[in-house]
Amino acid sequence: MALSPRLEFRQAQSLTLTPQLMQSIRMLQLSHLELNEFVDAELLRNPLLEREDGSEPGDNESSEAPERSTEISAYEDTVDRGDRIQDADSIADGYDTAVDNVFPDQSAQDQLNPSSRLDRDGSSATGEAPDIDQFVASRPVLSDHLEAQANMLLRTTADRLIALHLIDGLNEAGYLVAEPSAIAEQLGAELADVEAVLEALQGCDPVGVFARTVPECLALQLRERDRLDPMMQALLGHLDMLAEHNMAGLMRAVGCDREDLNDMLAEIRLLDPRPGLAFDSGPVESVVPDVFVRKGPDGTWQIELNSETLPRVLVNRVYYATVTKKTRDPGEKAFLSDCLATANWLTKSLDQRAQTILKVAAEIVRQQDGFLTHGIAHLRPMTLKMVAETIEMHESTVSRVTSNKYLATPRGLFEMKYFFTTAIASSDGGSEHSAEAVRHRIRQLIEAETLADVLSDDTIAEMLQKEQGIDVARRTVAKYREGMNIPSSVIRRRQKKNLQATS
Repeated sequence: MALSPRLEFRQAQSLTLTPQLMQSIRMLQLSHLELNEFVDAELLRNPLLEREDGSEPGDNESSEAPERSTEISAYEDTVDRGDRIQDADSIADGYDTAVDNVFPDQSAQDQLNPSSRLDRDGSSATGEAPDIDQFVASRPVLSDHLEAQANMLLRTTADRLIALHLIDGLNEAGYLVAEPSAIAEQLGAELADVEAVLEALQGCDPVGVFARTVPECLALQLRERDRLDPMMQALLGHLDMLAEHNMAGLMRAVGCDREDLNDMLAEIRLLDPRPGLAFDSGPVESVVPDVFVRKGPDGTWQIELNSETLPRVLVNRVYYATVTKKTRDPGEKAFLSDCLATANWLTKSLDQRAQTILKVAAEIVRQQDGFLTHGIAHLRPMTLKMVAETIEMHESTVSRVTSNKYLATPRGLFEMKYFFTTAIASSDGGSEHSAEAVRHRIRQLIEAETLADVLSDDTIAEMLQKEQGIDVARRTVAKYREGMNIPSSVIRRRQKKNLQATS
């Protein structure tokens, strides 16, 4: 059969993602802060959108406004008022006395500007309360604090420029993450000059900044206290043995007895391994729940969306109708039509987003009723697919809805992703166990152990199988234990021995 080009017509159905549909999908995974920023941007872009302030239509017309017989020009009223106001010197001359006798409690600036006076209750003369943010002291920033010290320590402009690049290379804890060689290459300076500036900056407050490792940070603080002797330097060189609580090996490596080691450890505990965290690195934002879960009078769970996190927008159709009647330009009419379509889409998308969050939260509460009633030991294994099939949605939609969303329950505030855990099979053929519940049980067993009975990972796996029928392997117990930052049984036994020896 010979191959030749030809034209064919075929009819097929396919789902096309329009830009608005893609934007609606992205809106599902936005947090309430990101959603409000997105809505604010749309309000600036679309003249037909406005925020709902909660007032009923017609409130402004029904309220009785004070009648004014004549309109007064704002300029004339301001000029007349300014002419009538006398300054402090003229008032004092009229009473033939000094200015301090007329205004004893006010500064000269307040006397010349009567509108800036504050009453005893804190309100201004105009009746408006002062902004409380103006009286809140701002916390110092680490970079500004160090830059001010560098300007006093360093004399040349070149050294100050190197110092600025070194300050930019610090992380939040105050450690230098930038390489001095890279800074020298970037500035075209000698590496010895960068090292000299770094050595000078390491004496800045807080002591310990510009260190590159934890031992160097502690050494800078000990040198400031004049306690960096050879024995302490040897101890800082074996911090890994200290982390493992290998006190016997640590005493042999340092060359000290038990009493000297306890004294040095007491001094190290007084140091700050992260000196930069004492400075403000940014505003701390509290987590606001998106959904409230409460116990109803009839014993069922009541689910309610947090109205404060939901932006309310309205479409001003009156303004649209008024403008479209007056305009004759086709371009302006097309612009208004696009704004109306975008406004309708936004209000509909916000409503669908709220309904989807409520539906997913309701299904999570239904499946995790045991956790809400009895605690973490009754947390059921749950996957995105289980929720998606129940509420008849796609699994990716449920994943987007549960991102950056929080549930306020009687058990505390939890992210929606917290309730989705893998399942661990039961040895007796019963219901499966949640991985989070297994972690909680492992933590309980380790917290209850004594020095004479430190549990190994194999022992914990056997106890879980005998007590609750949880079929879990030793390596799984080790993985969960390491994920909770719990050391091994050998290190825990050393910790308990050291604790018993020091007590």
